[in-house]
Amino acid sequence: MLSKRVIPCLDVRDGKLTKGIKFKGNVDIGDPVETARLYYEAGADELVFYDITASSEGRGIMLDVVDKVASQIFIPFSVGGGISTVEDMRAVLLAGAEKISVNSAAVKNPDIISQGAAAFGSQCVVVGMDVKQVPVSEKIPSGYEIVIHGGRKPMGLDAVEWARTVEALGAGEICCNSIDADGAKTGYELTLTRLISETVTIPVIASGGAGNPDHMADAVTVGKASAALIASIVHYGEYSIEDCKNRMAARGVKVRRVW
Repeated sequence: MLSKRVIPCLDVRDGKLTKGIKFKGNVDIGDPVETARLYYEAGADELVFYDITASSEGRGIMLDVVDKVASQIFIPFSVGGGISTVEDMRAVLLAGAEKISVNSAAVKNPDIISQGAAAFGSQCVVVGMDVKQVPVSEKIPSGYEIVIHGGRKPMGLDAVEWARTVEALGAGEICCNSIDADGAKTGYELTLTRLISETVTIPVIASGGAGNPDHMADAVTVGKASAALIASIVHYGEYSIEDCKNRMAARGVKVRRVW
């Protein structure tokens, strides 16, 4: 069995680490570069950075933050937000990231997935999916709809169908984020996570809702995810990376131990 990954997520707004609930009410809580270094030293397997307002504000990407982070940590990290072209992807990778994450841009222009995979390899291309539960309909048969621009714009696109599409286009990984669960700390949306994990053969990262390490264990067992994304529980010091991994291991989940 491959080890299940623990991945802290750092949302960045105007160069500062920020956190909200269900994509709303964000407050600044620290410095993303310093926090990244602390999580690296604490045993995180990877890190994810999102510039949460870049797409909706039509801004470019935070290359200065990427460059500073790359000088401080020596684990893989991905960057998303404001990436809409292959040139943007190249700039982020050259600044030191191992992966790029596309979300809104991929929905509006799916070719960017295949273009990025062709230029840099599928392993570099993560597709972020922000998903909201809606009534089952002919257009949304799974009952889960893709929403873009930080949860502000529903797209009438079924999440399961979109997952199949992005894998076919060459994505190497999917980060599946439940808007309904985001920041609520009541657990991941396991039905959605399992649905996407069973739909594709590429790794799926569960995102949105972690309130304790047992939720993380549920995400990679019940939800069949390859990794659990966390934010609030580590940002606010409720649990350490080691706490999370120890509890997951006690639940029978294989993890990379903190040295």
